[in-house]
Amino acid sequence: MKNRHDTTINNKSWQLENIVISHNTIDYSAFEKKVFKNDKELVRLHFGLNGDYNFRCKQLNSEFTFTGHHNNIIYSDGIEMEISNKSKRIETFGINFSTEYFITIAQNGTDSLKRFSEKILNKESAILSDQWMPNNFKIQYVINEIINCSYTNELKNLFLLSKSIELLVLQAELYNNKNQTHFIKSNLDKQKLFEAKEILTLKIDNPPTIVALSKQISLNEFKLKKGFKELFGTTIFGYIHKNRMNLAKKLLLETDKSAKEIAYETGYSSPQYFSNAFKKEFGTSPDSIRNNSDFAIQKG
Repeated sequence: MKNRHDTTINNKSWQLENIVISHNTIDYSAFEKKVFKNDKELVRLHFGLNGDYNFRCKQLNSEFTFTGHHNNIIYSDGIEMEISNKSKRIETFGINFSTEYFITIAQNGTDSLKRFSEKILNKESAILSDQWMPNNFKIQYVINEIINCSYTNELKNLFLLSKSIELLVLQAELYNNKNQTHFIKSNLDKQKLFEAKEILTLKIDNPPTIVALSKQISLNEFKLKKGFKELFGTTIFGYIHKNRMNLAKKLLLETDKSAKEIAYETGYSSPQYFSNAFKKEFGTSPDSIRNNSDFAIQKG
């Protein structure tokens, strides 16, 4: 869909009984301000996936600047947002809970979720935390599972419901532990770590060494390794491994490529090494995954 400024907006949504899930990508032709309004009362699990922008919310009387991945939870009875893009593409993901359903779940959660629920009961516009946290690997993985869901009918609804609640749990855990993250303090260092993560994602078949990555983003090796683990909840090598395994699984289920081809495509120098790593990760060999009913159903 294009507007008069040739801005392209792509929306994908999933409607459940008490939940609406949305995945939105906006490609801008220029740097500009846009106002988005919604008159519904809702609790939104908001996740930024790509792009840099300023975000101002009238109801929260707050303004934020975002770079790369981030998340938080917002409540408002009607909302007006002003977004000023600083990159040509912005990609977001959100889960809107009905207030009653969210309170039912959150009242049994962490202290921060309970306090947040009290504000909802009082119809007080609120945000879970003034500090927006980066999406860790677990959160990003669950979001990708939802976006790429291939189940149908009742199984699909059950899957999306379970994953929506899982994301809420992961966010609660992330914000419950946020006071334990003290190492990376400056926004510049955070931006460099997000850059490192994007480089590793784009070059998953041949990722740079830690030494080379450190030089590329102008951050010393100690800060790179410790900061990466703090922000994303996994080591650099763990991130590379998980991404390779998930990509390999996707290629095995969705293409006719051989395990040997996929081994080299995902950066393994030996098909045997790839096979051993895959079996350790998923409990089955690459060659047999296509005949395993537990996995084959995901192929749709």
